[in-house]
Parts: sequence; structure tokens; C-alpha cells
Amino acid sequence: MKKLKFCPKCGSTKIYWASGLPQLWSIWECKECGYRGAFVIEDSESAAKIREIHLKSVEKEKAVKG
Repeated sequence: MKKLKFCPKCGSTKIYWASGLPQLWSIWECKECGYRGAFVIEDSESAAKIREIHLKSVEKEKAVKG
């Protein structure tokens, strides 16, 4: 069974190898929030919490910008 990967910044599953190929010491890139880094999350519970916090933050930003 393939484990899902989640973005550590926004909790999205739209995270891919930045180079397009998995390589040792590769960088991940999130297509949703733009995160680039070597760290990803594989725990769906942690990702759900991160996602909830991220979405609330986005909603607040939209409200402030009006």
C-alpha cells in the first residue's frame, strides 16, 4: 500500500518531487501553497490538523483583504 504524502505547510496531498524524479536528497514542492523543502508528512491525522489551521489562515487573509 502506497503511503500518502502531505505538505507540512498546508496539509495538501498535491506535493510532488520538485525535480520530477525521486532522488536522494530531493526537494518536494507543493502545487497548492508553493512549499519547497525536503520534509513531508505521512501521518494523515497530523496533516488534517495542519490543513485545518492553514484553511483558517487563508480565510482570515481573505477577510482582511476584503
